[in-house]
Amino acid sequence: MKSELKILGGMSNHKLLERICAYVNVFPTSVELSRFSDGEINFRIGETVRGHDVFVIQSTSTPVNDNLMELLIIIDALKRASANSIAVVMPYYGYARQDRKAKGRDPITAKLVANLLTVAGATRVLTVDLHAEQIQGFFDIPVDNLQSFPVFAKALKKYESFNKDQTVIVSPDVGAVKRARKIAEKLSLPLAILDKRRPKDNVAEVLHVIGEVGGMTAIMFDDIIDTAQTLVAGAKQLKKNGAKKIIACATHGIFSGEALEILGNSSIDRVYVTDTISHDKLSDKIEVVSMAPLLGEAIMRVRKNLSVSILFR
Repeated sequence: MKSELKILGGMSNHKLLERICAYVNVFPTSVELSRFSDGEINFRIGETVRGHDVFVIQSTSTPVNDNLMELLIIIDALKRASANSIAVVMPYYGYARQDRKAKGRDPITAKLVANLLTVAGATRVLTVDLHAEQIQGFFDIPVDNLQSFPVFAKALKKYESFNKDQTVIVSPDVGAVKRARKIAEKLSLPLAILDKRRPKDNVAEVLHVIGEVGGMTAIMFDDIIDTAQTLVAGAKQLKKNGAKKIIACATHGIFSGEALEILGNSSIDRVYVTDTISHDKLSDKIEVVSMAPLLGEAIMRVRKNLSVSILFR
């Protein structure tokens, strides 16, 4: 039997699943996903996948544990249905922020999730902007860490009018410099860095701005907006240093707690996020750009054994 391409997904991001399938020009594989009366997940594949190459689209976003368990059950079902390969497309990789023992007796949840996916039967993982690139090393299967900067660069060129002599890319901290530098080089813009420290989780103090931002449009580039406290603190410091306009770009818009209200009342003029995490309603200040073309192209390249890294040159 000829190995066919099959794409299916759980409940975490059905819109992105449909966009990816439209780009690749295939119909989503039929599945049935429901809950037993006690909350357990009941999953069934509606068509044969025997001998086929299957790509599973599932972000481990809120509710994180439900979506992660869904994903593991889907992988198990595919393995038992004799799929030829099971590539997990996790646009947002949950539990990635605990990637090391920062303090004694800490867990390393990013490694735990990697183990769960591998043991369940995944043969490959595709994700977008891992919180820490070293998480790729937690897997003993191939991992493609796709990057969002080409998508944001295209969106900024389309929706924003800025003078290159008066615009700067801002890294939210020293650890994000490598990520921010890529979009700075793509747009031929200078780079500034926020000197930040974290006294505790989800709390950030911005101490200094390294680089020139006075009188300029500052484009902050990060991988995650969670509570938005860190982003807003950075924006305040940029305003203090004379930035005239602030734009924020972040791959994964988690928006937990009062994040949307905090962003709405902040000095940030515009926020760009991708659709790696699904949201029903966002404020007019937030613009969503789709990762579907990039993910779809990566899926086709993996399927045809072509280079994926060429997408980010």
